[in-house]
Amino acid sequence: MGALLSFFTILPMRGASLDEAAREVHLLPLVGLVTGLPGALVLSTALFPPGVASTIALGAALLLAGLHHADGVLDVGDALMARGNVERRRAVLKDARVGMGGLGALFLVYAPSVAALTALSIESPVRVALALLAGEVAARSAMVLVLSYGEPAEAASSTVPFVRALTGPRHALATVLALLAPLPFLFPLGAFAPLAVLAAPLVALCSLRLSGAAFGGIGGDAVGATGEVCRAAVLVALSATI
Repeated sequence: MGALLSFFTILPMRGASLDEAAREVHLLPLVGLVTGLPGALVLSTALFPPGVASTIALGAALLLAGLHHADGVLDVGDALMARGNVERRRAVLKDARVGMGGLGALFLVYAPSVAALTALSIESPVRVALALLAGEVAARSAMVLVLSYGEPAEAASSTVPFVRALTGPRHALATVLALLAPLPFLFPLGAFAPLAVLAAPLVALCSLRLSGAAFGGIGGDAVGATGEVCRAAVLVALSATI
């Protein structure tokens, strides 16, 4: 877990190489517990109005992840709006400039997330804390599923070591853990809440198809964006069960 925390969070851990993190990637859903805990504490204490608490909680989760996955949303949004072939979209992915496609993607992913957290927070501080943890774990589950079943778009992609590591026995283990890890946080939320676990495989499937068509395969930005979209899907789905 140390290598994963070093690579996927801003926690002051010993620096880990890409290969070290790849060897532990089947445990990536557990990183969601770390990124979600501070926000869950903010939400459960109900010290702030629901909208303020929800914004702080989501912001804390994004900051703990170093905003890397949010950057993926930005880049993928710009690339998907670009006209042209696969090579053109890959070039936009690497472009540091920000366009309206990226800004629109940020709004479409994070505005519903904050709104859903706010609605859940009004209903119950404990329920919204569990919902955030479920969303954070499910987000990493979706990322693992994309890495397990996707093909890197380029030979130099940062996803290559992770895809390679998720072959053989680790493939099945990673898939099972990804599908089951969010459930402990969903069961206490009601009879229909566990159905939100389906968000991870469904979002991952959509991401694999879209990435293949638009970019010729997966890359780090697409994997990160997948996780952010999955969190939003879980939170919105749970808000519908209130």
